[in-house]
Amino acid sequence: MSAKDQDRLLGHAQDNDGIDEYDNALPTWWLGILWGSIAFAIVYVVDYHFVSDRSQVATYEAEVAAAPQASSASAAPLVITPEVLAAGKAVYDANCMACHGPELKGSVGPDLVDATWIHGGTLAQITETITKGVPEKGMLTWGPILGPEKVAQVAAFVHGAGGGQ
Repeated sequence: MSAKDQDRLLGHAQDNDGIDEYDNALPTWWLGILWGSIAFAIVYVVDYHFVSDRSQVATYEAEVAAAPQASSASAAPLVITPEVLAAGKAVYDANCMACHGPELKGSVGPDLVDATWIHGGTLAQITETITKGVPEKGMLTWGPILGPEKVAQVAAFVHGAGGGQ
């Protein structure tokens, strides 16, 4: 494009509130970014779908296949020792005390030392309740947040201190 053509008015001022529009070429750096992005996208799509053979479906299927091993690993038996109970109390104090109170007598959440257990008072039932939570009652799903070890520790503490079955 010549210098004469570069500064040519396009004549749209009457349609654009009096703003003059010039017909200028795009800057070279901008065109470089445009063409570089297009080339990167093509290379990425070819690598992702064909060369590396990755996809969301394959990732999902791998996670589903690994789920049974992960859940069985999290269900490993825990030997209840004073150290485990102390660790469970620390987890309880940090995460559960706000709703169940410092004495496990409940405030927003239910009482954990009485004889009535809404979701069961065995160690396995307490562990499941902590892991899955009770979303309809406002209890978070603590399993993914705490992890299996801390869930087992706090379940052992609640079971031991709360008088579960």
